[in-house]
Amino acid sequence: MSFRTPSARTAIYTASLLALSTVSALAFAEPSPALDRASLSVGAFYTEPRIKVEGDTEYGRIDTGTYKGDKTTLPRVKASVLIGDSHGFDFDYYRYDKDYNPGLSGSTNFNGQPLTGNGQLNAKLRLDLASVAYKWWLGQGADVFGIGIGGAYYRAGIEGTANGSINGISGNARYDESESAWAPLLELGYRHQFSPEARFYANANGIKKNGGDVNGHIYGGSVGMEWYVTPMVGVVAEYTASKISLRRDRDDTAVNVRLNGPAAYLKVRF
Repeated sequence: MSFRTPSARTAIYTASLLALSTVSALAFAEPSPALDRASLSVGAFYTEPRIKVEGDTEYGRIDTGTYKGDKTTLPRVKASVLIGDSHGFDFDYYRYDKDYNPGLSGSTNFNGQPLTGNGQLNAKLRLDLASVAYKWWLGQGADVFGIGIGGAYYRAGIEGTANGSINGISGNARYDESESAWAPLLELGYRHQFSPEARFYANANGIKKNGGDVNGHIYGGSVGMEWYVTPMVGVVAEYTASKISLRRDRDDTAVNVRLNGPAAYLKVRF
């Protein structure tokens, strides 16, 4: 026996249609036009690095002071994948692998005896930074704001020869140090579409590592413009800045690097 009245059947039928319409709308909803379903950017970062290395040795404390390296171009690769309409993943990788030739100076005490010295470090400095972040985008129109959390892998190494004198005694030594670690990552982002051919973006990120043998932080940010010459292919002009500060506790060795400058990419979106 059924107790459904015609009005009840009508209400159920109407509610079912509304539910189906809502599901269909969600299924076929489009993401913000400021976002891509997937993209790959390959380019170069042009910078004049500022580097400082300091640390204790058995002979004394080494301090290079702030060393301004030659202007150089660093390769960089970025990628993004959108899952649904407002969630996704961002990937980023760049590497600094250049000669590093600062002067050395320092003074300390060893077994109660004052030690002073100076010299030259002829070395290669290597920095690798790769990151992946889960992004949540807020907004559906031409403007969206993103919050990201993830992880970053960084590796720093110096390899070369130090030449100099300590308390008037000359000598040289081979130097080869390398450390790597994973650290948590926080990102903030903003995207705006002016037209289907032009977009603006801004990013900020921070990496903080506490505990373990190596700790420190890496902060960075960028602003850029995208122009699409075809619906799938575009060019990107960007200005980016990074500050890297890493310290190894066991010998109080510290590496500080600033990388600021323009960047350009070829971007393919899908």
